Amino acid sequence: MSGTYLGMPSFPQAARESTKDTQLRANLRHATHTIRTKRATAISELTDWPQLRAAGAAVKDHTLAHLDHYLLQLEAAVTAAGGTVHWATDADDANRITTSIIHATGETHVVKVKSMATQETGLNHALNQAGITAYETDLAELIVQLDNDHPSHILVPAIHKNRQQIRDIFQKEMAAWGRPAPHNLTDNPTDLAEAARLHLREKFLTTKIAISGANFMIAETGTLVILESEGNGRMCLTLPDTLISIVGIEKTIPTWQDLEIYLQTLPRSSTAERMNPYTTTFTGTTPHDGPTTFHLILLDNGRTTALKDTTGRQALRCIRCSACLNVCPVYERAGGHAYGSPYPGPIGAILTPQLRGTTTPIDTTLPYASTLCGACYDACPVAINIPDILIHLRERITQGATTTRDGATVRIKPARGHAAERAALRAAAWTFSHPAAWATAQRAATGTRRLRPRRLPGSTARAWTATRDLPAVPAGTFRDWWREHSRTREEQPKGGQR
Repeated sequence: MSGTYLGMPSFPQAARESTKDTQLRANLRHATHTIRTKRATAISELTDWPQLRAAGAAVKDHTLAHLDHYLLQLEAAVTAAGGTVHWATDADDANRITTSIIHATGETHVVKVKSMATQETGLNHALNQAGITAYETDLAELIVQLDNDHPSHILVPAIHKNRQQIRDIFQKEMAAWGRPAPHNLTDNPTDLAEAARLHLREKFLTTKIAISGANFMIAETGTLVILESEGNGRMCLTLPDTLISIVGIEKTIPTWQDLEIYLQTLPRSSTAERMNPYTTTFTGTTPHDGPTTFHLILLDNGRTTALKDTTGRQALRCIRCSACLNVCPVYERAGGHAYGSPYPGPIGAILTPQLRGTTTPIDTTLPYASTLCGACYDACPVAINIPDILIHLRERITQGATTTRDGATVRIKPARGHAAERAALRAAAWTFSHPAAWATAQRAATGTRRLRPRRLPGSTARAWTATRDLPAVPAGTFRDWWREHSRTREEQPKGGQR
């Protein structure tokens, strides 16, 4: 993945700072509670929601199991429709291909409809380094760009800002990017939206190149599908001369019929709407209708590595609805920036370490950014068992594992700082497998129960017990209790009243 977030501290450190921001926590609490309440109402209207959820998971699993076939089918269909397909192995490759396409046109400005893949690759920074300015056209992405900030939510990238903050950003920064904000701009949502509309209209009408992502790619026809709520996507996909779509390979689905499932589940899970306001489908190029040149960049960037993990590959089902973020108690308090990735929240905690590896402090701690409460799994419209994958990744980090990268099998070394944990677990495993040793340990624990400390030593253990009480050690073991009660029953006289 992109180096944009390199240098991030571990998640506990980042979260410790972000949770001190009372305004951030208030913004997140209000937004996430509002979205998830509306989502619950929208989902309750469908009596077959469990069946839709299972069907969505099944289609994704089938596609991932035969991804090589469907990607080749997709490439052939896009090419037949007049498009050009490029294969990008990593972020640098995708950025290089995009930059070369733009340079070939002689243009130096592009408009973008929200694409998490380009956030993943750090495309805006790469374009800026090449003398190309990218303008975000999604309202929330525009806010984040004007403030020189990072997105903090999959669906609502500026969820961490309230409308007063947004007004101040528009007044201070808009002029440097184009049409300035009205001098008497208020924080009324209608006024803010109008300021953004007027500012962006200039970009739509004058920029010759657009960059997009896609929610789905239909292999049988080479059709790309984009769901959005503001109409900016429709403008980006129809007005420019050249369209470049950068899409992760896992966004492929086999047929148009499969799309029907996700057009029911995605809007309800993301925006709590029965039907998405703007659903745009486009296939290649058509004379006198939309862009005359279309490039599709298929992005790997760690996805084939994740695909080889039979447990972790579930994460590639994700349709980016953000439902897991809106129910997560950790995300609600820590915010999206603490995850150090374009993918925050529970899905980011399992997807980012698989795409980016576990060699940095932030990536080795992301699988621990969860209470394992399971709310994310219950909310996921494609039934990704996020808690199961979190545990799987924790094991990989502490114990080490083998994986495949660039076609070769490599060994992931255990992360530093877990030596004591591994030693304790090995000792526990040995003790549990030897009854005599386990009985001795139990007797020792009960015999010294009055000496039990209230707080454990060591930085990690001390942090754990700073907010938790150690469980009390019982006065006797179950074996002792059973032996005593068995003796009592044997000593009771036989017969008696029933």
